[in-house]
Amino acid sequence: MPKTYRPHEAAERWYRHWVERGYFTPKGDGSKPPFTIVIPPPNVTGNLHLGHALNNTLQDILIRFKRMQGYDALWLPGMDHAGIATQTRVEAKLAEEGLTRHDLGREAFLERVWSWKEHFADVIRKQWASLGLSLDYSRERFTLDEGLSRAVREVFVRLYEKGLIYRGEYIIHWDPVARTALSDIEVEYREVEGKLYHLRYPLKDESGWIEIATTRPETMFGDVAVAVHPDDERYRELVGKTVVLPVIGREIPIIADAYVDPTFGTGAVKVTPAHDPNDFEIGLRHDLPRIVVMDESGRMNENAGPYAGLDRFECRRRLAEDLAAAGVLVKAERHVHNVGHSQRTGAVVEPYLSTQWFVRMKPLAERAIAQAHADDRLLADRDRVAPAAEDDGGTGGSAAGNAGAFAPGAPTHGRSGSGEDVPVRFVPERFKKIYLNWIENVRDWVISRQLWWGHRIPAWHCDDCGGITVDRKTPPRCVHCGSERIRQDEDVLDTWFSSALWPFSTLGWPEETDDFRRFYPTDVLVTGHDIIFFWVARMIFTALEFTGNNPFRTVLIHGLVRDAEGRKMSKSLGNGVDPMEMIEKYGADALRFMLSTGFAPGQDLRFREDRMEAARNFANKVWNASRFVLLNVEDAVFDAEGIVEAAHRAGTLKMTERWILSRLAATIEAVTERLERFEIGEAGRLVYDFIWDEYCDWFIEFSKEDLYGADPTARRQALGVLLYVLERALKLLHPYMPFVTEEIYHLLPAAPEGRPESLVIADWPRPAAHHRDPEAEEVIGEVRELIRGVRNIRQEVGVAPGKTVALHIAADPEAIERFSAHRPYIARLAQADVTVAPRERGEAPETVYALGGVTRHAEYRLPLRDLVDVEKELERLKKEWARWDGEVERVRKKLADPDFVEKAPPAVVEAEREKERDYLERREKVRERLELFTRMLNDEHKAQSREKRG
Repeated sequence: MPKTYRPHEAAERWYRHWVERGYFTPKGDGSKPPFTIVIPPPNVTGNLHLGHALNNTLQDILIRFKRMQGYDALWLPGMDHAGIATQTRVEAKLAEEGLTRHDLGREAFLERVWSWKEHFADVIRKQWASLGLSLDYSRERFTLDEGLSRAVREVFVRLYEKGLIYRGEYIIHWDPVARTALSDIEVEYREVEGKLYHLRYPLKDESGWIEIATTRPETMFGDVAVAVHPDDERYRELVGKTVVLPVIGREIPIIADAYVDPTFGTGAVKVTPAHDPNDFEIGLRHDLPRIVVMDESGRMNENAGPYAGLDRFECRRRLAEDLAAAGVLVKAERHVHNVGHSQRTGAVVEPYLSTQWFVRMKPLAERAIAQAHADDRLLADRDRVAPAAEDDGGTGGSAAGNAGAFAPGAPTHGRSGSGEDVPVRFVPERFKKIYLNWIENVRDWVISRQLWWGHRIPAWHCDDCGGITVDRKTPPRCVHCGSERIRQDEDVLDTWFSSALWPFSTLGWPEETDDFRRFYPTDVLVTGHDIIFFWVARMIFTALEFTGNNPFRTVLIHGLVRDAEGRKMSKSLGNGVDPMEMIEKYGADALRFMLSTGFAPGQDLRFREDRMEAARNFANKVWNASRFVLLNVEDAVFDAEGIVEAAHRAGTLKMTERWILSRLAATIEAVTERLERFEIGEAGRLVYDFIWDEYCDWFIEFSKEDLYGADPTARRQALGVLLYVLERALKLLHPYMPFVTEEIYHLLPAAPEGRPESLVIADWPRPAAHHRDPEAEEVIGEVRELIRGVRNIRQEVGVAPGKTVALHIAADPEAIERFSAHRPYIARLAQADVTVAPRERGEAPETVYALGGVTRHAEYRLPLRDLVDVEKELERLKKEWARWDGEVERVRKKLADPDFVEKAPPAVVEAEREKERDYLERREKVRERLELFTRMLNDEHKAQSREKRG
């Protein structure tokens, strides 16, 4: 076995091996129960980021876990065409060449985008491989594949025929940079400091004016009325009169409408139905005209009179200056408000009157709401009757005995044809309330986009009768008048329209394919909380409508990956981290382990590079420990399990061996339980603690007594236990660190009965109940506690690493044997000359001046004489006391400051109080040591004086 682990060589070799052997492709023959995850498809806009790495790692851990448990596990990969995002990137590339998409034309432009897609799809596949993702590439999908495109057309036509898709004129969110409509949830609201402009509109009869307040004076050219509240006494006499718009002189009426808030601004508002959704509704109630004053690029059009051609913000600036000069602008006061920005381009979104295609969401939402409440009842019933997990004490995993929280009552053969009602469980549960709140208040969804890249809307407009024909295929003529002069709608569908069909379209729907029957509904969706509305809700809507069932059993929510200071990673901050750079520097196993063990459902994760180093060190620790064990194995075939079970039956296992086998069984049980509850981070930390602490730091050290001893039987038994535990520990770690575990697995000596040729298809370990041993855990736990205490004392007082110290153990009578039997371990691991005596005898004279501690059944002391230089230690302790005293003074001064206590966030104040408690405890500990060493030094001086006098 090589001395050092080479992560990049191992990763490349084993990933190629796994793919070539087809380990990631489920059989689909009904011999095993199915388990399905469909990957949230990354956009083909560039490289994967750390968020993708976290999301994908969590899915891979789950899919490897379930595959090892005996499920026919399918993890279906794919990518999203990402309409706006991809087109924007390609257009930016064209701009570098001095071209626009219109210069190329639609077909040539789309060829460019397809070329872009192929390039980045290949990049993404390589990144998936670098992460070690066990994806079934034979089923890879793309949202513009012909099969998925057929599903999109089918859904569009069916919704249209049911009256759930319609075309209408409405105020929509308009991105003037991408020049396309946006849905509500594609708009991000940011707090912006702007101005509230107070304008005077003169009355036509010259009897005065009415003052209005607006944040967007440039839209005044589209004003068609001034509205006041009908109960506002200030304006009652003005309702019905006419005002004259400044600059252009158009006359508009003063109307009364209950929408107006009389407490905002002046209580009078300008009504611009073509540029404000609330004004649009007022316009409908009062039959007002709609005047659009901007073009699709955000420039003022001919309706803006002398300001035509100006950018909207430049128009605002100039118009404010001109209105001020004309005496129309009363004041422009500072005003902080939320302004919508395009999630894709960052442009300020313009409310814009446009004819678009919409999905009528209320009927779909009503069904989803009813299903959500039914899900709650069903889940509550299942939780009450869920059977306890089986435990036969064996070593192999099985799907039947390990369904756990993933799929209570899951069918064993196929799904969609079983008639099973699949409820959705959100993890954490609080996100279901967020989901429900959104769907209970959902608005119609604008699904048309003024782009070229995407699913073109399957609707054809007739040039003769103006009718619209909607069809799955290109129709030969208009269904209304029979004319052949028809042309397809120029717009494409919102990217999220096709993404909403992802869980079932990728499995062959609308056809009743074998994959659809077997693998749908899927089991787990792993996704970020930021796309619950974009994607999760819409998948549930469409799945219920078109498959009659929920699309997945569990939605596992993760947060964002933030930097070490808790900030969101962004280009502007320059704090982004390339996962491929981390893999190059530390290895894929390290990145996977760092991300997954930092995961808690629903919580954001902070990325710190020191945790990357720690994860790499863990991989090296596993390698070095395995190498130590394997270098001691001389046989090509070694029956570790046979040796362990024979020793267990014969009662010849040593206490340390009983302890590690018990801890292994407990760890397997705990890790399995937590993975089934989606506590992936906690499960990984349990594996880490077991391997690093209990196996490497303790059991390997315990075993050296026998490995280097003279008894060949004891040596063989120790090796048997070491290998038995190591193989199962590798299986527990494999979903987290697939490469290093696979490399070590193939270096293990052969087992007499053989073993699976890869950890990918090996059985998940099951807890051996007959190895649980509370006595061994209690005994070795106390021995470890004592050794740790001695090591801590040595470190605190600065005992040289190579120096042997005296250690006196005063034990309870019933515990004498446990400490005596383990004296060799204590002596070697604590580097001490050990004496064990009954506690009743009291302390030996030489332990009067000593440091020590207490365990459950013993006291232990390390005599200080000859252990340290007392005078030097006193000097060190005085400096340390001064340090902690200074810290106490500093934090108390801070807490005594009323400004700090009253104005700082409560968490910050509490953190300072916690520091105070910690510093006081440390200072007190040093004070006790100071007193001890001072007394010791004084007694030594007295003893020396007596000797001189004598």
